[in-house]
Amino acid sequence: MSAPSVDELDEEGAIEAGAALARRASGGGPRPGIWELAWPSMAMFALQSLVHLVDFVIVGSLGTEAVAAVGVAVQFFNVLFAVLAAVTTGTVALVARAIGAGDRDEAERILRVSIVLGAVFAIGVSCLIPLADRIVAAFGVNAEVVRLGGSYLRIQLCFTLPFAVAFVIGSALRGAGDVRTPLAIGVAMNVVNVVGNYGLVYGALGMPRLGTDGSALASGIAFTTSAALSLWLWRRGTLVLGARPPADGLTRARARRILRIGLPTALEQGAWQAGLWLFLRLVAHYGTEPVSAYLIGVRILAFSFVPGLAFSTAAATLVGQHLGAGEPDLAARSGWRANQLAMIVMAVVGGAIIAAAPWIAGYFGAAGPRTVALTITFIWILGAAQPLMAVEFALGGALRGAGDTRFPLVSILSGLFVFRLGGALLVTHVLHGGVVAVWSCLLADYVVKALLLAGRFRSGRWRHVRV
Repeated sequence: MSAPSVDELDEEGAIEAGAALARRASGGGPRPGIWELAWPSMAMFALQSLVHLVDFVIVGSLGTEAVAAVGVAVQFFNVLFAVLAAVTTGTVALVARAIGAGDRDEAERILRVSIVLGAVFAIGVSCLIPLADRIVAAFGVNAEVVRLGGSYLRIQLCFTLPFAVAFVIGSALRGAGDVRTPLAIGVAMNVVNVVGNYGLVYGALGMPRLGTDGSALASGIAFTTSAALSLWLWRRGTLVLGARPPADGLTRARARRILRIGLPTALEQGAWQAGLWLFLRLVAHYGTEPVSAYLIGVRILAFSFVPGLAFSTAAATLVGQHLGAGEPDLAARSGWRANQLAMIVMAVVGGAIIAAAPWIAGYFGAAGPRTVALTITFIWILGAAQPLMAVEFALGGALRGAGDTRFPLVSILSGLFVFRLGGALLVTHVLHGGVVAVWSCLLADYVVKALLLAGRFRSGRWRHVRV
């Protein structure tokens, strides 16, 4: 169950060099390195987190009800984002396999099918537009929040198609090893989003003053910009994956392969969202201050997840490409190395979070001595969990890149529902412990998931998963 030693991992350089020579002899190119894949993804995810914070500050100036309205609408939209993983996870795994095997035409066919699946998903989601007010009301908020949030959600749902198309193309490019193009497109999208939010919320820069609706419209215009750039580059043939294969590549068999791999990840993401909501309900049992401290911690998680998401992307791409090239040992070494680097980086992040806890608590809006004290305590718990989160990201990404998407779902159900929620229920209703003990169940959750994922990756069963 233990990971390879440092000496074993150091052998990767010589083995990788020999494999690279073989690939060049057969017409293939060298594989990108883990850092080469990770840093652009890290930059992109960090930029997205920063832009979301800017959006929050802009909308926050409109008042508490505006913040609540946008928060509820965005939370529901994030669930849709998670469901789209049914397409994008399979896209990454199959594109990476095809690129690793030197079959670029097949990778391009997979992308075509994925775009169609993403479009079908978007059209289905658009049917929810008339239900926007009811969806927001289901969160139990007041009438004004329902009015603002329903209008915000309606506008965002109108832009589901460009959102889905851009997300699918970006995922396929990452599977092919191109992480810089999604970064460049992401920069353009986020610039449009920030400028649009400022102009359309406040009525600045010659734009109409639309309040919260302006923030939703700005996000939609940003999604459209990203999709337009992605499609334009794709149709021009300037991307690593082009639009060359004939339409006969649009087969049900390819669609089934994509969904067979991706559906467990969609279920995993849905379960994760549901588990977080249930955990929040348990924290609410202790009053307003613990809820405020927890929500501040959730905002911080958006930043601490950045390196984990980047190494997850790198691990998925490299494991998939090595398996496609018939190099399972290099796939394993890539997964373990991504895990090592992720743990080191996120341990540093965790230390920084713990050291800066008092400043972070104040900056993110903790008010009152009890709320500040609880927020600092929760930040310490989050900091301690960072290396364990790294294992979930890196090895979870490696398994998904191999097409082994069912086991990460098992780990989520075990860690989140049995140990985090089960432990929190035990602490709250049986042991009658405090909220800090409830929060500490987070650590049990991440320990269990790390052990399960490490054991699965060590077993090597992912090498033989049918994709």
